[in-house]
Amino acid sequence: MAGRRLGADEEALWALVRATVRALPGRRAESVAAAPPLPEPAAPARSTAATPVSAPVRPAPRGPGETLDRGWDRRLATGHVAPERTIDLHGHTLASAHSALDFGLGAAIARGERVVLLVTGKPPRPESQRPHARGAIRASVLDWLQLSRHAGAIAAVRNAHPRHGGAGALYVILRRKR
Repeated sequence: MAGRRLGADEEALWALVRATVRALPGRRAESVAAAPPLPEPAAPARSTAATPVSAPVRPAPRGPGETLDRGWDRRLATGHVAPERTIDLHGHTLASAHSALDFGLGAAIARGERVVLLVTGKPPRPESQRPHARGAIRASVLDWLQLSRHAGAIAAVRNAHPRHGGAGALYVILRRKR
């Protein structure tokens, strides 16, 4: 996979990072030249124009089957899994839905539950008028899960079976406590 070349300032930062890394026991360390000093940042110019802000980098979504075995995926797809907890986000604002999701996941993890049914509501139909008046919670849920304090405890997120809400719900599969 070819990527872009690093600029001089990026090369300097990368050299500093490489200088702080130690090889694992039993592995050979690459020789790294001393990192050149970082250039001092220039004083920011005062301007009334807005400066562009880059969006934060989000972790890549987990694809289907990456963290669950085939048996789990089969039981979820056929609806043979009984959720141990349901978190219903209907009627919430974005802020209260995010809070309810965080609280519900924390409680499920504390109790050692494995399958949480997250009811979000169905996504807007493709033929609906844009911008959508509905579906903001559903659109935000996957980002909330990936960036939450509980992200490390989530093994996978799958669409729910029609008996558990179909397109209006998700299964959140939590990792087993070790």
